[in-house]
Amino acid sequence: MKQILDNARRIAIPSIRLQQEKTKTANLAFGLVKEQTSKYQEIVAIEFGGSYSKSTWLPDKADIDIFIKFEKSVSEEKFIELAKKIGFDSLKKFHPYVRYSDHPYVEAKIQGTKVNVVPCYDIEKGQWKSAADRSPFHTQFMLESLTNTMRDEVRLLKVFLKTVRIYGAEIAKQGFSGYVVEVLILNYGTFENVIKAFANVKPNQIIGNASKGFDTAVIIMDPIDNTRNLAAAISVESIGKFVLACRSFLKKPSLSFFRPKMNSKISKKNLENVLVVTFNFKPRSPDIIWGQIKRAANSLATQMQIEEFNVLRRSAITNEKTEAALLFLLQSTRISELYTREGPDFYSETDSSMFITKNVKKSRIMWVNTDGRIHSLQKRNQNDAQLFLQDLLKNHLDKTGIPKGLKSDLKKGFKIFPASKITSKFIKEALTELVTTDNAIFSST
Repeated sequence: MKQILDNARRIAIPSIRLQQEKTKTANLAFGLVKEQTSKYQEIVAIEFGGSYSKSTWLPDKADIDIFIKFEKSVSEEKFIELAKKIGFDSLKKFHPYVRYSDHPYVEAKIQGTKVNVVPCYDIEKGQWKSAADRSPFHTQFMLESLTNTMRDEVRLLKVFLKTVRIYGAEIAKQGFSGYVVEVLILNYGTFENVIKAFANVKPNQIIGNASKGFDTAVIIMDPIDNTRNLAAAISVESIGKFVLACRSFLKKPSLSFFRPKMNSKISKKNLENVLVVTFNFKPRSPDIIWGQIKRAANSLATQMQIEEFNVLRRSAITNEKTEAALLFLLQSTRISELYTREGPDFYSETDSSMFITKNVKKSRIMWVNTDGRIHSLQKRNQNDAQLFLQDLLKNHLDKTGIPKGLKSDLKKGFKIFPASKITSKFIKEALTELVTTDNAIFSST
């Protein structure tokens, strides 16, 4: 294993040249922001944050976060207004745009690197006013706590998680954030120790010091806030993938766990029962559209389950520009034309009479079952999942549970395809993940 991890570090640790280039970009961006913040007395300080400031960034992905700290007396409205103005004025040469977390922030690309100008309040620890207020404390804590060796172990774990496709806290991933990775290395010391710990993880296992109970698959406590469970933002699916990947790596260590995987070839047989709903949407923040399409996929899956179409898996994907798709893997896209409706037992005169009156004309057969309940065999309104979805979205959109923000987009048009008809590259990538087995995780060797 030692040789594999030594080779993996060469993948995970940026070269001296790349570090110098990143520093040059960071200093350029910092200077531009500093020039603008000097015009506002409400700004107390500016500082680097995130993985760049902690030297835990990866060669292929290193956003530069610049935090502008506001006086705590500044109103939320002014906080947002000034933050956006400073961000746009600072990065105007680089085509800036607004991104959203709990508060909007400004992002641009400088020499291929994303630069984020993020507002926060200059407050005492624990006196949080905005969601970003913890970040400077996270940065300072990790600068004081991580050794140089541990920083490289953080990078190693990040690459491992990226390969398994569960690195990233954004709603699109619901995986492990960079800060969570740092916390895990801080708790366990090395990449190898983290892998061994998660290979044997117990339900609701607590990592760190918790001041109260939490109900998540695992509990990862924020070392600067013992009331905050960092794992609350990580999906059960991501935790499960990580646990299985850890076990698989320990059984058969391989450098393949640190190299991006080529897309697997999709079996046509696995696509037979997949339906894809595609539509265009009015441009909005990536964080907002991802949340909306994930909720839409869940809502439509629920509607299909009610009609007894068994949805095995669902997914949602967007190119973050104008196109989105909802994907559903069903046990079968067609089910029996007939179904059984179970009524009350015959002892209840009122209930049984109501059931008979309501259902007798629609019944192929009506009978008293061996359990004493009245049963009715009836024809379904629809036994084809594609036609069911078509009718649901066209004629009953307000009853679907789809987020209000998406309804106007869907009213303008949508298409439903069998997965075999999909040609779009980004949807095909989502299909691959939906209907293929990750052999690195699900390995018997």
